[in-house]
Amino acid sequence: MTIIAPWYYLGYVIPHLYTDLDAYQFYRIAPEGMVLVTTQLDLRDRTLPAVEDELPTLRERVDLLARLGRVHRIAISGVPLAAALGRERTLALLEEASARTGLPCDTDIEAHIRALKHLGASRIALAVKWSDAFNRSVIRYLSEAGIEVVASRAWGSSLEATKASNAAEDHLRALEVGRILLAEAPAAQALMIAGGLWFAIHAVPILEAEFGKPVTLNITATTWAALHAAGGRLQRWPEPGWGKLLAGL
Repeated sequence: MTIIAPWYYLGYVIPHLYTDLDAYQFYRIAPEGMVLVTTQLDLRDRTLPAVEDELPTLRERVDLLARLGRVHRIAISGVPLAAALGRERTLALLEEASARTGLPCDTDIEAHIRALKHLGASRIALAVKWSDAFNRSVIRYLSEAGIEVVASRAWGSSLEATKASNAAEDHLRALEVGRILLAEAPAAQALMIAGGLWFAIHAVPILEAEFGKPVTLNITATTWAALHAAGGRLQRWPEPGWGKLLAGL
């Protein structure tokens, strides 16, 4: 089938005021005809007060995407926003947004959870850029969903430092940290690399080839979740080579 017009629109609420590597990675892995429609927040840091300050704007951005009339699904980018709120509040927020807009609403960490369960992974290794203290809230969130983190690495990068990170360095760091975690934690059934600003799409197939275990990223999990739920709208599949998750659609 020749694609002459977009057939699927994924709305994506990004926590920062610009879109660059989020969209770049999406268009590398998404099948032809799938469009990313982005709108932004201005999250100043990963604390609960900062997240709560953005909730009125988040509501407005979700409603904006719904008013476009062509978006099929809305996802909230970023693990920290959901982890700061906790799973109970996050699920309530998503349920309320879905009821208000009539659209399925998701967030990256919930997409990770469904993807990991789809892959049969209940014990994982976790690589993150934020602090150990904040990482505990992510581990707690995953635990509430039935995902056990058996090993993790965090190196305390601030939100501003993460925004300024270099894509090539991110790729090498993903390989380095992924190799350490998977080698040190043979009980891990998968590796989750969390962070929407982490450029790691090319590290996924390399790590999977070396260790034989699936690797999920924010963008691969959220794209998979949208395609998995697309049903009869699915007209194209991702190109092979972007990892076990997308290859298993």
